[in-house]
Amino acid sequence: MMTDRGSRAGLSPGEMARALREFRAVVGDAWVFSSEEDLTLYRDAYSPVRGEADERVASAAVAPVSVEEVQRIVRIAARLGVPLYPISAGRNLGYGGSAPVLSGSVILDLKRMNRILEVDEDNASVLVEPGVTYFDLYRFINEKNLKLWIDVPDPGWGSLIGNALDHGGGWTLNPFRDHFGAHCGMEVVLANGDVVRTGMGALPGSGTWQQNRYGVGPFIDGLFAQSNFGIVTKMGFWLYPAPEAFCSGEVMASNRDDIHEFVRITAQLANAGIVNSAVMIRSPLLYAGLRDADTGAALASSDRQSDAEWNRIARSKQLPSWATTLHFYGPPAVIAAQWEHAKQRFSVIQGIRFEEGPRYHFPLAQPNAEAVLDKSALGIPNLSVFSMGARSENYPDPAVGHLSFSPIIPMSGAALLQAHRVFASAVREWDIAPLGFGAGFCMYPRCLVFLFTLPLSQDESHNRRTRAFFSHLIKLAAQHGWGEYRAHPLFMDEITDVYSYNGHALRRLQERLKDALDPEGILAAGRYGIWPQHLRSGRG
Repeated sequence: MMTDRGSRAGLSPGEMARALREFRAVVGDAWVFSSEEDLTLYRDAYSPVRGEADERVASAAVAPVSVEEVQRIVRIAARLGVPLYPISAGRNLGYGGSAPVLSGSVILDLKRMNRILEVDEDNASVLVEPGVTYFDLYRFINEKNLKLWIDVPDPGWGSLIGNALDHGGGWTLNPFRDHFGAHCGMEVVLANGDVVRTGMGALPGSGTWQQNRYGVGPFIDGLFAQSNFGIVTKMGFWLYPAPEAFCSGEVMASNRDDIHEFVRITAQLANAGIVNSAVMIRSPLLYAGLRDADTGAALASSDRQSDAEWNRIARSKQLPSWATTLHFYGPPAVIAAQWEHAKQRFSVIQGIRFEEGPRYHFPLAQPNAEAVLDKSALGIPNLSVFSMGARSENYPDPAVGHLSFSPIIPMSGAALLQAHRVFASAVREWDIAPLGFGAGFCMYPRCLVFLFTLPLSQDESHNRRTRAFFSHLIKLAAQHGWGEYRAHPLFMDEITDVYSYNGHALRRLQERLKDALDPEGILAAGRYGIWPQHLRSGRG
């Protein structure tokens, strides 16, 4: 089986065996993996092509423990033409997990590089290696009794660096919830084994590497996000000084056409910094339809219903048409005033309702922290999101995984309604049942992520149809000017294809950079549609 895997990346069995011998000389026998049992751990647990010929699989894996070992591995790979696929924790479920884009690649597993190198409590910053997870940093902060918070994604078990490099986001304050936006300074191993430090890190002995991200000259950090131009071995992040208190409140609008003013006010409050948390603009009515057969049947053609019919169904179920939860962090008097101001602004919408949410003063004792329901809102890493597709009375046959579809749309009521109509029509026509639908997530400023997931099963025919539908969604979204911000490896080429302005000028630029920085084409071949020159056949 290893022979087949290696051949997919253009390596003969002898060439792969030689590479593994040289890797073992660097990291030791215990940290090179090539058995079927070991490589199972590097398969995509949620793969939409699991067990099929097109499944992305690795030929081997190597796990260095230092930047020096990474350098030596990269130089061996460049000399022997071995494609490497770097991962941090490999837990990016729904977006490919730890599986490579190019089958036969050797996984460069950075989990052993798991040191928290520096923490500056006064300036609220941290320097970490790729193997440091959100749970690791959260425990470290608690053990040291530091007055710092982290922002966590759902689920919170992954790597800070890995999540940031794939443009992951969280739920607390901006800029901390934009995980790449909150980074400050990188150490990167290039394809020739050279080590670069960005920003102030290029100055030997700099004391501001995690405080000023720019330094002098072009800001190049973005080259290493979602890309394959280098291997990030250290990365700094800005953290949030622990707030004094937290409060939250629910805002609920009755009518379907309230969405325009509802989103406009939400955007104004967010852009002014009065509401400085992620918000999810959702329809409780649609969510009820996913769990209640009667409501689901009534909403089956909701994209074609009049506002009056929509409102009738909402009243019959005693549900608001739209809702969002606002979170506030800071001194008690300040956040109370922010919540009161938000209620005043929303009160121009006839029939608007408010509901007080949880309130906390910090620090929380650990038992109280464990009792918090919305842990992500308090920067507490957790795995509760996995319950989304779990077995229940209303969902007796749960999925074995999912694909995440996440186009970016404008932050307006008109765009949210349009996205709902477009995707609801597609869901109905294809007879596909997504897990969650109709919500816009404001994780990044001034836009919404219209995120929903498509369940996968052990039935190959079901998964083939789901893949076809996903491809349809990519094209459908692009027709309306909406593009995805991250993707499963199976769809990276399709998604980057729709970013086609001026004859794919962006991709042509990326390919020129690839040829200059990675002439042997060994780093993360094909990631986000950026292929090395020898694998670009048939593309204009």
